[in-house]
Amino acid sequence: MRTLLKVPLLLCLLAAPLLAAEIPDNLVVEGVPPITPELRVDVGRYLEFRAAALADWHPQRREILISTRFADTPQLHLVKTPGGARRQVTFFPEPVAGGHFQPKDGKFLVFSQDRGGSEFYQLYRFDLSDARVTLLTDGKSRNGGAHFSRDGKWIAYTSTRRNGKDTDFYLMNPADPASNRLLAPVKSGGWSVQDWSHDGRALLVMEYVSINESYLHLVDTKTGAMRDLTPPGADKVSYGGAQFALDDKSIFVTTDSASEFQRLARLNLADGKETPLSAGIPWDIEEFELSPDGRTLAFVANEDGVSRLHLMDARKGKESSAPKLPLGVISGLKFHENSRDLAFTMSSARTPSDVYSLDVKSGKIERWTESETGGLSTANFSEPELVKLKSFDGLEISAFVYRPDAKKFPGPRPSLVIIHGGPESQSRPSFLARNNYLLDELGLALVVPNVRGSAGRGKTFLTLDNGFKREDSVQDIGAIIDWIKRDAGLDGGRIAVYGGSYGGYMVLASLTHFSDRLRCGVDVVGISHFVTFLNNTQDYRRDLRRAEYGDERDPAMRKHLEKISPLNNVKRITKPLFVVQGKNDPRVPVTEAEQMVKAIRGNGGTAWYLMAKDEGHGFGKKKNADFQFLSMVLFLREQLVK
Repeated sequence: MRTLLKVPLLLCLLAAPLLAAEIPDNLVVEGVPPITPELRVDVGRYLEFRAAALADWHPQRREILISTRFADTPQLHLVKTPGGARRQVTFFPEPVAGGHFQPKDGKFLVFSQDRGGSEFYQLYRFDLSDARVTLLTDGKSRNGGAHFSRDGKWIAYTSTRRNGKDTDFYLMNPADPASNRLLAPVKSGGWSVQDWSHDGRALLVMEYVSINESYLHLVDTKTGAMRDLTPPGADKVSYGGAQFALDDKSIFVTTDSASEFQRLARLNLADGKETPLSAGIPWDIEEFELSPDGRTLAFVANEDGVSRLHLMDARKGKESSAPKLPLGVISGLKFHENSRDLAFTMSSARTPSDVYSLDVKSGKIERWTESETGGLSTANFSEPELVKLKSFDGLEISAFVYRPDAKKFPGPRPSLVIIHGGPESQSRPSFLARNNYLLDELGLALVVPNVRGSAGRGKTFLTLDNGFKREDSVQDIGAIIDWIKRDAGLDGGRIAVYGGSYGGYMVLASLTHFSDRLRCGVDVVGISHFVTFLNNTQDYRRDLRRAEYGDERDPAMRKHLEKISPLNNVKRITKPLFVVQGKNDPRVPVTEAEQMVKAIRGNGGTAWYLMAKDEGHGFGKKKNADFQFLSMVLFLREQLVK
């Protein structure tokens, strides 16, 4: 009997070091209390959501290539029928960023991958006959945007290998990596391949300067000679995408030329004349795809964050009826070679990201994947309400508001304000995944704003936070806080802020301005000081960020950036902060997090810190993301819910 009593005691004694050992060796954890078994069990179901995204159609068969995660990282899988089994194709410890079949016969894939979140992507060939993997690029530089020629022989892609800064254009036959050659050197890190002409003689490329300024060019694939299609004019113009028409005499584009919004248009290559095709839609056209036979244009309009699919006769420019899809977010349009099946990725508040196809002739919709939801029914997950309100200067801003079940959580609820990154991004009503735990188990209301500078509200709205106007967007968060305090269903005394990347800066800035009105903040890979950020971000992206935040080499701008940087105002942060960072982040270097944590603690403040040695701009590996979320739950329980 004595022995039986000692066994449980022994197990308990052994359990303590085992629980401590559950922190992976790759994580640096400071100030975070131990993650208890009870918390892991309570949250566990919400950590098992999966998602699927379209990668490509097989060029001959009606089969699709998708990206989804079964173990620790997203990998490529093949699905042969709608609702069919997902057969894993790649097996790597690092995430696979995307992949494409070789056109025509589909004998191999070309995919991209980085290491440890560094974003120095390499291109690889994957032979489907024997699963052999061949490195195609140099293993050191940043390579991306691989586009196959229509005959499947060549890929065009960009690479920084020449000097580490400029994204030059290269050509390669992936079946023969020794064929690689520099096609056209360029200046700046904002260049990308858009499309190949049907005859293979020209590349359509884009030069991205900022969210409000970009240019299109044609590159001769033999000589590398470049021809400007959209030369600079009196006003800045932005192009969102471009694709050759079937005859190669014109291209389809999205552009905000003579418009507040990105419109679909046809641009004649001979005379540069633009013909608007979606002038009657007062929203951004954020994506389009031309069928291989050149007859059908599919495009998606962003209506207050909700995606609307449209179909158009590409020759006549006349819309045809498109099926009504559930309210959600659509991306990744891709036609099959049969020009009839249109595949896309879609998610909504109650459905994870999954892959669907539409028969554009019959209107039939088929679901190819049904991602797991940890055993949870998503039917009762909270759907957002769109709230519009006036900011400090009368400008209208908006927010999606998710409320917990009032029967389960009566009375005014604490709020978590989730601020998107970018800043040229947009909060959308897509699937919340593990964040549903915050709603359904912690009883938090989630307030997800689109402040000035966000996409989706027109090009003028996009510029309202640029340069010297940076803190106007922070004042928009003040207006959101005021709105929360006025809402009877929300507890104005319990408000926290959360954000990643630029959203992380917004968290830090909000804490410097509104510490007396906030309980705490969670900063994920956020900018703490604009000058040190601009000095230390990777060379290929520095000028792109200067276009948004301001050029620190200008004395007046440098003075302004010094003035508004949270690190220089750290004494005004009086509430607890949780900082999350990847060591290999090429965008916002780890030093931005380290200097902020040190400063907070130096002032006697509370700063939890979590850093992953094998991650970059956010956590991409499941074990790391799980630990981050569990730690955040602990932080919010302690600092916000109580």
